[in-house]
Amino acid sequence: MMQQRPVIAILTANVLVGVGLRSILEKAVPAADVELFGNFQEFAEADPERFIHYFVTAQLFAAHNAFFRARSHRTIVLANGQTPAGVHCIDVQTDEERFVHSLMRLQHSVRRPEHALPVQPQAAQPLTEREAEVLTLIAGGLINKQVADRLGIGLTTVISHRRNIMEKLGIRTAAGLVVYALAAGYVDPDGM
Repeated sequence: MMQQRPVIAILTANVLVGVGLRSILEKAVPAADVELFGNFQEFAEADPERFIHYFVTAQLFAAHNAFFRARSHRTIVLANGQTPAGVHCIDVQTDEERFVHSLMRLQHSVRRPEHALPVQPQAAQPLTEREAEVLTLIAGGLINKQVADRLGIGLTTVISHRRNIMEKLGIRTAAGLVVYALAAGYVDPDGM
């Protein structure tokens, strides 16, 4: 029997927020599918119990409080400053890197495995010790020149390591490298 991929729901009336969040989640949680809903009715008709998580705006959370509070282990409120008590929240008024860090911090705070996001980082080939050091520094926000200075190696060597890392991991963006580094434990989300 083929195992189904986990599915995450995003509930927001703001199409740009929804599409942006879906893009980030598809990078951060490649093992899951992401579905976008513009209102609660569409979401309710799509069998809500099949979703492992609901990313929901504070307004929709407030309007359907009883539903989401009863499923608080699945609910993540997209807050902009104000956070409802007793639920997981992520601030959407931040950049992609900080958002991913918040997501990974939330991931590390999960008490039961069935409530965790299905982040499954795997490298096609293992990283060398030096590649792991370079990845850690890149994920920490350093640019190539700073990585070279910190490790005492040449800039072209850092660029070569970075290219090799991206090739081994099948990742094409710096944000993707950060997501991988956080999910694989190269970087502590609380330390960033």
